[in-house]
Amino acid sequence: MRVTKMHGLGNDYVYVRPEAERDWSAIARQVSDRHFGVGSDGLILALPSDVADLRMRMFNADGSEAEMCGNGIRCLAKYAVEEGMVPADIESVTIETLAGVLTLQLFRENGAVSAARVDMGPPSFDPASLPADIPGPGPVVDHPLEVDGMELRLTLASMGNPHAIHWIDGDVDDFPLERLGPQVEHHSLFPNRTNFQVVQVLSPEHVRHRVWERGTGITLASGTSASAVCAAGRLTGRTGDSITDSLPGGDLQLSWDGQGSVFMTGPAARVFDAEWHEA
Repeated sequence: MRVTKMHGLGNDYVYVRPEAERDWSAIARQVSDRHFGVGSDGLILALPSDVADLRMRMFNADGSEAEMCGNGIRCLAKYAVEEGMVPADIESVTIETLAGVLTLQLFRENGAVSAARVDMGPPSFDPASLPADIPGPGPVVDHPLEVDGMELRLTLASMGNPHAIHWIDGDVDDFPLERLGPQVEHHSLFPNRTNFQVVQVLSPEHVRHRVWERGTGITLASGTSASAVCAAGRLTGRTGDSITDSLPGGDLQLSWDGQGSVFMTGPAARVFDAEWHEA
């Protein structure tokens, strides 16, 4: 099977154009293994669509299917151009996902797609949309949750997938994300599990952010997480309309004016192409 490795700020995925239906959950687990497989945060399928230029299916490293991935979808747009799935000179691409149809504006360097601006759609602060086992319409801000002896204060947001955000005053590098991340992800408060973000606000225009991704673990970046952080920051008055989000893999530019869509801009890179053989 021909595979392509791509990444957005180090959030890396294996891309495939399926020729037949397979057990994609099992294949995602195999190719994602960094010792016995290709090595990635998951598997993304590039498929035809009846309602958009193409359709995206995304599987986490543990084989679970997710609604969408912000870094992954930027790379998918680049992949679609380079694989001839859309015209080579196209300026924007629409992609069908489980979170809806998203539109991406493409940016090029020396003729090649190097970055994209994604209309991530509007955020939701209704706990039922995550879902989260919290009554009421929301928003849920600074919800107390004790995990492994640490008191967290969570702001919840959905970008078509669930996010739980904990704001801290200290350095995000010192936060025990490896220990607490899996416990928050699998907490009974979140019936479908959740992504977990820890965020340090440097200024109203700049944050630092680490993420525990549902189904994968710690990743170098997450576009949906950064979008949720942007929306939640403005909602709570911590940040303004536009921010730079500095993740371990690099910076994303985000904006949300309090209404409508969150917009995210970041790079997309192709790493290599290969033939992969199932074990």
